[in-house]
Amino acid sequence: MDRVIDIASDGRHLSRERGFLKVTEDGAEIGRVPLDEITAVIIHAHGTTCSASLLAELADRGAPVVFCAANHAPRSVLMPLDGHHAQGARLRAQWQAKTPLIKQAWKQLVVAKIRMQAAALEAHSHAHAPLEMMARKVASGDSSNLEAQAARYYWPLMMGDDFRRDRDAPDINALLNYGYTVLRAATARAVVGAGLHPGIGLHHSNRGNAFALADDLMEPFRPLVDCTVHGLAARNGTEVDTEAKQALARLIALDLPLGDGQSPVSVALSKLATSLGQSFETGKLALPLPTPPDALTLAGLGA
Repeated sequence: MDRVIDIASDGRHLSRERGFLKVTEDGAEIGRVPLDEITAVIIHAHGTTCSASLLAELADRGAPVVFCAANHAPRSVLMPLDGHHAQGARLRAQWQAKTPLIKQAWKQLVVAKIRMQAAALEAHSHAHAPLEMMARKVASGDSSNLEAQAARYYWPLMMGDDFRRDRDAPDINALLNYGYTVLRAATARAVVGAGLHPGIGLHHSNRGNAFALADDLMEPFRPLVDCTVHGLAARNGTEVDTEAKQALARLIALDLPLGDGQSPVSVALSKLATSLGQSFETGKLALPLPTPPDALTLAGLGA
């Protein structure tokens, strides 16, 4: 079981005890979770304290600890230094990857993202054919920036004509921030577990972004967050409450079509990161990208 642990109340202390993450308040235990089930720990409450032994145990398991700002966007992420038995060789291959391979990898990610956006619109009874056409026209490296063109078409239909994606804005944007934080943490764990450096991206290259590769690889999965936020907002409003957080955290366990079968989002991310690492080493690109789930599944997210 993959679980995201969210700490939103001040005064909590997190520690390790016999293979468990233990949560206490004023010295009294209020809960515990097996360490082996934890995908990530997300901390919103700035009055939270953590034991060093717990942080070391989470690092050993590749589980990131994410510290969030008031808008639910990540401010810092604690990640392990070692993630794979052949990390040195894989990091060299990542650093030395040829530009054509990198551009083709980004093209495939953009195509998968636009197709997932098209499926999200179709599931909510909006015209999706223009996005399908854009997906077929994406060139190597997305030189025509069809990702941005798709976004301009997608967001007004998905969230309303007045919507503007703004990380610092409240309401729906705050819900999106939280969902993307969960997805980013799961992707960062997959990247480090595959022996890759999260700061060396395919497309994202901001010097201040230590998780550029995670941001690249999570792109095809973002519309799953969007669908969930759409459903939550329609049913319960835009408050980032416990129910909303639980619904967004459950996304990492959602089964997606992948190859000849289905895999949870967390497993799909691990397979994608591992395949990218192998592609860097062989010089031949082979990425197992998910296809959209059926319309009923997408429409039911967050509902």
